[in-house]
Amino acid sequence: MSTSVVDKNSRVTLHFALKFPEGDVIDSTFEKSPASFVIGDGSLLQGFEDKLLGLSAGESRQFTILPEDAFGQPNPNNVQVFTRQDFSKDMEIAEGLVISFADASQSELPGVVKSIDGDRIEIDFNHPLAGRTILFDVEIIAVEAA
Repeated sequence: MSTSVVDKNSRVTLHFALKFPEGDVIDSTFEKSPASFVIGDGSLLQGFEDKLLGLSAGESRQFTILPEDAFGQPNPNNVQVFTRQDFSKDMEIAEGLVISFADASQSELPGVVKSIDGDRIEIDFNHPLAGRTILFDVEIIAVEAA
């Protein structure tokens, strides 16, 4: 285990937890195997990676990540209106249901049923954590050259 600090060329092994400020845990590795990734490989959003820079193995910290540095603010253009006919007849649709759509490049794009008003169904394609402040708990286990 190296004692170097996290920089742009580091492989980092860590435990992390993402939580809402109220305390609800969104995701955590603390009860599982630690996560390992290379800074800049896209595993973590930039706003989270930036908080790790300069930390060393053995350090534990909690950071507050604002929406701009996490999952962004909700974009009203990402809420689309569909009609009941846009879905198969036997599909049960309820508020909060996550439905998988294909985007223009045929990649999977999840949308959440925001509201149902008669035949009108509003689907929200914003990230479910958009607009939310996230608490980021980290415990750095190892830092190595990538």
